[in-house]
This record gives sequence, C-alpha cells and structure tokens, in this order.
Amino acid sequence: MATSDKNAAVAEITEKLRSSNAAVVTAYTGLTVAQLKELRRSLGENAQYRVVKNTLTKIAANEAGIQLDEHLKGSTAVAFVTGDPVEAAKGLRDFAKENPALVIKGGVLEGKTLTADEIKKLADLESREVLLAKLAGGMKASMAKAAATFQAPLTKFARTADALRSKVEQGGAGTPAPAEAAE
Repeated sequence: MATSDKNAAVAEITEKLRSSNAAVVTAYTGLTVAQLKELRRSLGENAQYRVVKNTLTKIAANEAGIQLDEHLKGSTAVAFVTGDPVEAAKGLRDFAKENPALVIKGGVLEGKTLTADEIKKLADLESREVLLAKLAGGMKASMAKAAATFQAPLTKFARTADALRSKVEQGGAGTPAPAEAAE
C-alpha cells in the first residue's frame, strides 16, 4: 500500500472505532467468501464486519485511545458495532457455533477492553429492549405496592369511622367495641 492509502485506511479505522459503541476482533482464517457474506448479513444493519491489517489497526486503535494490541495477531477482521452490542455479540457467537473457523479474539465496549469470554457473556445477555421492559415492569410493580401501602392506613381509618358512625346512628352512643377500636 502506498503511504497515502495507509494514512487513509488508518483514518477510516480510527473514525470507525471512535463512532462505534463496540468493536469485536475475530480471526476468520478458513472461512469462504460466501460464509463471510453470510456473517455480514447475520450481524444486521447495526454492525459492519471488515477485514483489517493488524499494523494499521494498531495505529488506529492507539489514535482512538483503545487498547487492542493483544488481539491483533494473525488474520484479523473487526465487527464495528453502532447499535446494540448484545445483538452483534449474539450474531457472532451463533455464527461461530456453526462455523468453528470464526474465532472471537476479544474487543472493546465503550472504551473498555473485553476478552473473548466477556464477549460471550455479553452475548448471553438479553437484548436492551427486553432488559428495559423488565426494569419498567419492576418499577411499575414497586410503585403499585407503595401506593397500596400508603393507601392502607386511610382505608383502615375510613372503615373505623364508618363503623363508629353506624353505631352512633343505631343509638349506641359511647365508645366503640374493642374489636372495632383495634381496627
């Protein structure tokens, strides 16, 4: 590659690393062009899978303030994730199960370096939407429980006052029976 082409490639990779939520580094030796095409499709719209040169990627990662040196050995491709990193990690994990030639080396998530095991754990998480729905359901249940707790003394007071009023109307003026007073 000419120097200007290398500089352009470094600038492009640096920009992709900075604009991505996550980047997953993989080894792809042994995959056919058709399998790579299938992998790109399986990652969806929120991830871009690119074969990269290690030396240029090391320079770009250093410029972006990211540590990827330990993962940049051998044949390397990077999945640049701009959307939900869990979805991309699941896509890579599932593809690797079917195609053992794809090896997840590691990556980075919002500036934090991840090992291959951490990426696999990320893939085991539920999607962002599911987690947000569970959080909202938990908050709604907690609020309903709090409302019932705050309403209970008022309801108890209203029942006691109604029992006392009924007793007074029946002509039994005086203090309420001990069972009614305990309510």
